[in-house]
Amino acid sequence: MKISREVKTAILVISGIILFIYLFNYLKGDDLLDSSRTYYAEYKNVEGLAVSTPVTISGFSVGKVKDIKLKNDNSANLLVTLMIENDYEFSKNSKAELRDLGLIGGKGIEIIPVFDGAPIAKSGDTLNASVKEGLTELINQRLTPLQKKIEIVMNDADSLLTGVNDVLDTGTRKNLKQSIADLSLIVASFKKTSSTFNRFVENNETSLTNTISNFESSSENITKITDSLARTDIAGAIKDLESTVDKFDNLIAGIENGEGSVGKLLKDEGLYNNLEGASKQMEELLQDMKLNPKRYVHFSLFGKKPKRYDADGNVIEDED
Repeated sequence: MKISREVKTAILVISGIILFIYLFNYLKGDDLLDSSRTYYAEYKNVEGLAVSTPVTISGFSVGKVKDIKLKNDNSANLLVTLMIENDYEFSKNSKAELRDLGLIGGKGIEIIPVFDGAPIAKSGDTLNASVKEGLTELINQRLTPLQKKIEIVMNDADSLLTGVNDVLDTGTRKNLKQSIADLSLIVASFKKTSSTFNRFVENNETSLTNTISNFESSSENITKITDSLARTDIAGAIKDLESTVDKFDNLIAGIENGEGSVGKLLKDEGLYNNLEGASKQMEELLQDMKLNPKRYVHFSLFGKKPKRYDADGNVIEDED
């Protein structure tokens, strides 16, 4: 059977159209000959995400982003179509997480599979969408408050500098220079004093060493005395002292009660009167001995008898 030129041309044109449609859809990310599954995820912002971006599970590529479009529900949300070319099954409660692909930029979607016993996700289901903050978002979150603080600090610094300029007028600057000059003189004087002190220490190093040695010896002696006092039975000494005081109190009480010789001497009025009379007579005797010593002392070389006296001091004549 001979095929005419027109039929060949028609077959060629149709084949070209079919190939063009296939290549066009393939470049769009839609393989007409592939039995892949399609899922959807809804995001508020997909900046950096592009069509044909890989879709991964645990870092392994299982598909790609097929389409991104705005939803017609007046929400300005974006509906992302995911084409999964792998037959890996997961729960319909799994997440489609939007995350950074690297430090350079770009976004990708990773399926976070969930195995919770829920029905398996089928083609056409909408997965739970989530966004993992990347390095850029974290930096923005940290830099935004920092930027505000820097602006506040800059405003405060500007106000401070303005106040400093107001304070540091010509007179104040002059006084400040004078104060700095005086401070330099004080530092120079201190250096001179320090040098003098150093020379004093060098010249009296031996004396200072001896003084320190004596101080150390005194400190050791004080330590020994302290140790001796610590070893002394202070409690026993106090107890003995208390016992002595009690005995002394008892002695004083006995004397006050007229007990013993001392108590009787102090409390017995008769004895006191007798002692007083005896003392008076003793005093009179001594006085008489001073006035009339011959009455009491007799001395004779020739054996002469001593004269006798009566109670009144008169001489008693002997009767022959």
